Amino acid sequence: MRILITNGRIVTSVGEQIADLLVVDGKIAAIGNQLEANAETTINAQGMLVLPGGIDPHVHLHLPTPAGFSSDDFHSGSIAALMGGTTTIIDFVTPSRGQSMVEALKARMDEAACSLVDYTFHVSPIEWNKNTPKEIEECIEMGFPSFKVYMAYKSSVGIDDNALYHVMHTVAQNGGMVTAHCEMGDDIDTLRDFYASQGLTAPKYHMLSRPPRFEALAVKRAIDLADQTQCPLYIVHVSAAESVKHIIQAQKSGQPLYAETCPQYLLLDEALYDSTLPEAIKYVISPPLRQSIDRDTLWNAINNGNILTVGTDHCPFSLEQKMVGKDDFRKIPNGAGGIEHRLALLYTFGALTGKLSLSKLVDVFATQPAKIFGLYPQKGELAIGADADIVIWNPNVKGSISSSKHHSKSDISIYEGFETTGEVAFVIKSGIIAVYNGKLSKNLPSGQLLKRRSTKTTGHYYKRMDNSGSYNCGRV
Repeated sequence: MRILITNGRIVTSVGEQIADLLVVDGKIAAIGNQLEANAETTINAQGMLVLPGGIDPHVHLHLPTPAGFSSDDFHSGSIAALMGGTTTIIDFVTPSRGQSMVEALKARMDEAACSLVDYTFHVSPIEWNKNTPKEIEECIEMGFPSFKVYMAYKSSVGIDDNALYHVMHTVAQNGGMVTAHCEMGDDIDTLRDFYASQGLTAPKYHMLSRPPRFEALAVKRAIDLADQTQCPLYIVHVSAAESVKHIIQAQKSGQPLYAETCPQYLLLDEALYDSTLPEAIKYVISPPLRQSIDRDTLWNAINNGNILTVGTDHCPFSLEQKMVGKDDFRKIPNGAGGIEHRLALLYTFGALTGKLSLSKLVDVFATQPAKIFGLYPQKGELAIGADADIVIWNPNVKGSISSSKHHSKSDISIYEGFETTGEVAFVIKSGIIAVYNGKLSKNLPSGQLLKRRSTKTTGHYYKRMDNSGSYNCGRV
């Protein structure tokens, strides 16, 4: 199929131009002025932005919890992704205690087969035993070289420092990367139980039991262990200004360290926990929301290249599920939705306010996730030969976010009432028009499972920082 996009403002991570773009058989075939093609479909993008399809490096679809599965499975979650301009997601494989990571990975592949966007996985070692090294090696050989560890949630999926050291060492030896949820789990559990023992069980005590210093201390510990083991490290959902200080220091030393934040930490405030029920319960996420100084620090870190990606940590629940913990914040399932709104939020509150250039928006939305996780150059950029994953963004319309009209199955939104500028007009996924004039196309094919290669077979994805302090990411 041939699709010609004309007169659009093509934005990449390094610049922009007014030009045409030709798609042939699922690939970008040409970019230039006044292209001529016998295209089956021509889209006039005059006045619109043409962007690479988004890559969300952090989503939790069909996640089992004591309160039931998270609201979105891979089908509904991928619809929300497409409607927000995201064409590739990275989800997680979390085995049960005693279950092989390889077995859990195969089961997760089956669960994700209904996704309408392309997908791949981070695999989570939740314990260390004699089989773990071989399982890590097998997962990497299968095409999944990134591993998510939790320094919190010690009673379920979290691991201690000894296990973390061994995981990092093994992953590094086999050419992979560790991604880390950094919070001091033991300290958090102690503080949570203390508040509960005092009868302090409102949602705000979720925030108070997870102070910024617990994140920053865990970030520092993860950085130190990664340095000892020479393991590339990606820190997820950074929320605290103090964490950023540790990240900058490690990056200046040349350590291969990457960081992510999320729109909720850029836009929302811990004062929301003072809301009455049921409103306050929506914002129980981990890490919790922070103060304005933290938000300002995160925006600056994005612009300075210290935070390279903006994921969503999309993990929505229904209000009914959240209200399970109305009398005890410890029982509230942690998580919120956002996969559909990432681009609108970054554009409205980043690009239009001058906090982000359009190229920086593209970089954190698509290009850097592709480079860091081995999907570049096929994804993450508008370039000849790349997959035709393309978003056409209409900047000339106003909108608002509401749970009554979003595509997630959750009946609540932490961004309820946010006024936004711009909307997705078209999404092309692997050369097929998935969203046409703001409407989801019918009978879309399933997305593809993306397998990635380790540094053993490709050379290093992860270079140390050069003397200028900027990252050289991607295959080298």
